[in-house]
Amino acid sequence: MHLPDWIILLGTLGFITAYGVWKTRSTRASEDFLRGGGDARWWGVGLSVMATQASAITFLSTPGQGFADGMGFVQFYFGLPLAMLVINLVFIPLYYKWKVFTAYEFIGKRFDGRTRLLTAGLFLVQRSMAAGITIYAPSIILSKVLGWPLSWTCLFIGVLVIIYTTTGGAKAVGVTHKQQMAVMMAGLFIAFGLTVHYIGQAMNFGESLKLAGALGKLNIIDLSFDPSDKYTLWSGLIGGFFLQLSYFGTDQSQVQRYLGGQSMRQAKLGLRMNALLKIPLQFFILLTGVLVFVFYLLHASPLHWNGTNVEAMHQLEAHGTAHNNVREMEQQHSLNDQRIAALTRDWIAAEREGLAQKQEMATAELKQALANDAALRGKYTATLKQALPHREANDKDYIFISYIMDHLPMGVIGLLLAMIFSAGMSSTSAELSALATTGVVDVLPKRASDAHQVRLGQWATVFFGLLALAFAALFSLFENLIQAVNILGSLFYGTILGIFLVAFFLKRVQGTAVFIAALIAQTAIFIIHFSGLEIAFLWYNLIAPAITVILSLLLQALLPASPPRASGTHA
Repeated sequence: MHLPDWIILLGTLGFITAYGVWKTRSTRASEDFLRGGGDARWWGVGLSVMATQASAITFLSTPGQGFADGMGFVQFYFGLPLAMLVINLVFIPLYYKWKVFTAYEFIGKRFDGRTRLLTAGLFLVQRSMAAGITIYAPSIILSKVLGWPLSWTCLFIGVLVIIYTTTGGAKAVGVTHKQQMAVMMAGLFIAFGLTVHYIGQAMNFGESLKLAGALGKLNIIDLSFDPSDKYTLWSGLIGGFFLQLSYFGTDQSQVQRYLGGQSMRQAKLGLRMNALLKIPLQFFILLTGVLVFVFYLLHASPLHWNGTNVEAMHQLEAHGTAHNNVREMEQQHSLNDQRIAALTRDWIAAEREGLAQKQEMATAELKQALANDAALRGKYTATLKQALPHREANDKDYIFISYIMDHLPMGVIGLLLAMIFSAGMSSTSAELSALATTGVVDVLPKRASDAHQVRLGQWATVFFGLLALAFAALFSLFENLIQAVNILGSLFYGTILGIFLVAFFLKRVQGTAVFIAALIAQTAIFIIHFSGLEIAFLWYNLIAPAITVILSLLLQALLPASPPRASGTHA
């Protein structure tokens, strides 16, 4: 990195942190600190909702997902618009009617304190771990750029977020989200534009898309109905619907965003904005990853994307302790890269000359060369696992950052790193604020003094920030970071959603029945996941609420009837 990159990166992070602290330095009311103040317009709500969801993982893992597997991941979001519709019709009116600070406060009013505590507890566990991942993800970048120990880089980004979130709470989160979204959008469009420009030296945009499609990277819809497939049309529409319904409707990090709207109408409009823009945005990020794949068809790529692992393997080989000839594999990869580039040029020539048969032959040979390359990468990964078992061998999440660092110009590197850090800060600050609010409102005894509530919220923010840092220290790369976040959410969201569905639609079911049913549902999901059953994680978001709803009805029929709770009663 050069000096302009450092100026842009550190200047952006410093400005966002300082702006958040300065703008909310006088926050003293619990309504502002814990709920957001209730003064956000619809576009502010929409931007804040999108910024909360668009973590650094989005800009690290999603391009890597597009590079490796193509556009199929976008099916994950197909259920989102329908989820937004249900939340607008059911969830938001009730939250605003009962003037709650948290979604779980509603559960306490509907059922009892025990069920409220269970729901809040599931959220606190899940979101604390997820916050650890959202801190860990951008830390990978900084450790790669600076060569710092991962623990120190996690501490760096975590402390920045804790500073302004502790100062202004939910108010500071909403204020800084606008600047962070501006940085994210600028960085994303510049990265896309530069990639198209680089590819344009060999082929135009239409040709690059046609080539990506010929190689299977633009296959968006998968109609198969296999429960073990993670991303299909059905898992996205059904499992994705329930996951998005739970995330946006019951996760306090999102509920807090639209509870800060000026009115119920402003909150609804903000979610409609998200429903309209989220799928195109995700499509655009995945397409950027696909274009990076096309770029590397014409340019040399590393055999392994994690440079620190490569350096460690070279050191082992230098000392004669590597299990295989690493240099020989790298030479084979280099020769294969040259063949891939030659075949790509043949494909372009055939496309422009209109020679369909020649183009088909080039496509077939290109697929075979890419398969050979994948096999070589697999061999290298197996060698790495054997030689360095303590290191994470999966390198998908390093693809996009390697492209940025190796090929983009001075200044743009700093902006794109700022983009990724801004995304990490936006999601982490929302998570810490939501965790603090839930801890103060739903777990701790209510205090009479408004100022005392704010102080408790500040201490809770620091506590959950440190807890998230502790979780970040424990995480190593999963198969893919964005999958790790979604798996973690799916383990808990289904049960939480089931409790809310019972609360909304089954008026005769009372607290004891839903409490027992939720415990059984959560246990069942843990058994399914950790026993290794071949069920894709998106289906957990259908299985858990189904168990919760059905068992609640059955248990209520067996339990003695109790009078329903009044809607205005506090747990």
